[in-house]
Amino acid sequence: MTAILVAGGAGYIGAQTCKALSRAGFLPVCVDNLSTGYRAAVQWGPLIEADIRDEAAVRRAVAEYDCKAAVHFAAYSLVGESNADPYKYYDNNVGAATAFAHTLIENGVQALVFSSTAAVYGDPQSDLIDEDHPKAPINAYGATKLAFEQALGWFSRAHDLRHVILRYFNAAGADPDGEVGESHEPETHLIPNICKAALGTGPALSIYGDDYATPDGTAIRDYIHVVDLADAHVAAVRHLLNGGGDLRLNVGTGRGASVAEVLAAAERVHGGKVPATYGPRRAGDPKALVADASRIRQALDWTPRYSDLDAVIRDALNWQKNRRY
Repeated sequence: MTAILVAGGAGYIGAQTCKALSRAGFLPVCVDNLSTGYRAAVQWGPLIEADIRDEAAVRRAVAEYDCKAAVHFAAYSLVGESNADPYKYYDNNVGAATAFAHTLIENGVQALVFSSTAAVYGDPQSDLIDEDHPKAPINAYGATKLAFEQALGWFSRAHDLRHVILRYFNAAGADPDGEVGESHEPETHLIPNICKAALGTGPALSIYGDDYATPDGTAIRDYIHVVDLADAHVAAVRHLLNGGGDLRLNVGTGRGASVAEVLAAAERVHGGKVPATYGPRRAGDPKALVADASRIRQALDWTPRYSDLDAVIRDALNWQKNRRY
């Protein structure tokens, strides 16, 4: 089995990708300091409990398992926190990521898939955002992801670190088998909070803003099922291992849903009302983010299979009912 080093593999998307890598015949080798991830989420390969800045630990993992590529998820991702404490985000999302990339280069790993974000684009200037859209982040989180994207371009030129950058839109849902799901503390994402409100395991849903310039006044996002997102990472790993070159790709469905539409879908799937309250907008939240995902379909032969909104919510509800961690 070809080993793939997965930084942040104990987190929500990282663990789902480890499962997808294992099913595809790879050995996912997880490096995670467990600051936000879960030991119980590491089920498909070994766990090296270490920070990605720990050069010795990363070097040992690469050597022991003969890792041929890496996937980098280990980042802070709370928009509001990033604006309140930008140092924390630059230190980790740029500083630690750069140290990790340097260790990979020094130890012969020349293929990296990077978990980036649609937040690099900022306020959209078109209904569908393609990869050439101007990059103008409106929060520190997006700015740090863009900074490391730019660093990867220089690493590629100087050291031949071939890479695929995957710019996620809104990851959502849970493993249909119930083995992996979203467990953040605090939880800031819409769909798990809707599920908790529906099940009575959390407070009423807080909807941030009903005065956006959208059809119903609530913000619009492109929700991509976490299983489809994990499959995109596997396709990117295969692309690089087969000698493919650098790519920057959106990962989304090309369809937007407003917060009000997601709430209505949750009530439909759950079969009952979900308590909700409206409040002011959050700073740094654009009105709409919807992907033009045509490039990834062509470059990686990838198509989302699970991202119907009702399916996303059904799997998320099932996870919240039967959480394993």
